[in-house]
Amino acid sequence: MKIRNQKDFGAGLMYMVIGIFFTIVAMQYQMGTPAKMGPAYFPFWLGLLMTALGLLILVKSLSAKAAIEKIPKFDWKIIGLITGSVVLYGILLPTMGFVVAVLVLVFMSASASHEFHWKGTLINATVLIVFTYSVFVLGLKLQFPLLPFFLQQ
Repeated sequence: MKIRNQKDFGAGLMYMVIGIFFTIVAMQYQMGTPAKMGPAYFPFWLGLLMTALGLLILVKSLSAKAAIEKIPKFDWKIIGLITGSVVLYGILLPTMGFVVAVLVLVFMSASASHEFHWKGTLINATVLIVFTYSVFVLGLKLQFPLLPFFLQQ
């Protein structure tokens, strides 16, 4: 059999590996019942579902009707920008506060795209700051610094 769609084949394989991993790890915990779920119940069934989905995607990538797509060359710059933005967010949050950390996260990760525009990114960052502030600070009452340390009271 020939792999016609390499992207789907890789995605299906990845889903299967992650699903099998969670299924095996979940079997080390107490399963429980649907009425009284144990710590393994949700990850076990989610792992099985993810494995089945991965198998379906993998099999469809081998069919004669699948579009022919090759996996593009790995772009280390994009991976570095996105991973670095998340790491930088974690470093900046305690000292520079939530607002600055989210702005840096959004702008740095958006710059990894070929379609980067600063106006759209600023709107995206503003909406994300307002939404996450509403959920985590107002809704869940989590406490973390909002502004940089030199602007706090």
